Amino acid sequence: MHTLKKSLGQHFLKDEKVVEKIVAALMQHPFKNLLEVGPGGGALTKHLVKIPDIHFKAVELDQDKVDFLVKEFPSLKNDLIHKSFLDMDRPFDEPFTVIGNFPYNISTQILFKVLEWKEYVPEVIGMFQKEVAERAAAKEGSKIYGVLSVLIQYYYKVEYLFSVGNECFTPQPKVQSGVIRLTARKSYLPVKSERAFWVLVKTAFNQRRKTLRNGVKSLIAKEDLQDKFFDRRAETLSVEEFAELTFKMI
Repeated sequence: MHTLKKSLGQHFLKDEKVVEKIVAALMQHPFKNLLEVGPGGGALTKHLVKIPDIHFKAVELDQDKVDFLVKEFPSLKNDLIHKSFLDMDRPFDEPFTVIGNFPYNISTQILFKVLEWKEYVPEVIGMFQKEVAERAAAKEGSKIYGVLSVLIQYYYKVEYLFSVGNECFTPQPKVQSGVIRLTARKSYLPVKSERAFWVLVKTAFNQRRKTLRNGVKSLIAKEDLQDKFFDRRAETLSVEEFAELTFKMI
């Protein structure tokens, strides 16, 4: 049997009802290729390997889990990638859905890795530390709305599906969990450039307690900064407003 490694942020899902809810959410939309991130003890995997007429792959960093999974699910032998999700190459040449009970210690990094493959990933169903899931789905005006919220929501529609208590895991994590769905947007808001958008958002939230006038003064012409719009703070701007603001960048 497999063993747990705290260094990898491993908390194995044991509640079958939660597993079934995640799989049900996945099956709401069609897909041909599926990547599971961090299958661990196989709670989700045992359902995913049974989905007919798809190409299923999984990525797992821990050698002990790789050995266990190949023994438990022989069909995975050639489709189990022994790497960190953060270091792997894109697993499919065609669009693919991503699913996983994601390691909490790299939750945010996982979302930014997905953005690197955004043209190929139409949907993500994932369980994250609740705080990260809520931040990804947060709307302007919320105290937890920030860089992650804006950048993810520019490319994806984010739905917070449901919360999961720590009693549903072995061992119990000290934090709660949340399951979210990311659905790729068919078109993006107009921006001066994607790079400009990222720079603006990160700069604005870097000093989130300051007004925009002080926070982004290095990016906007002095005469434009006189506008009352810049009395606002970053967390009050919608994704659309950030996109529009890129056209005022110097």
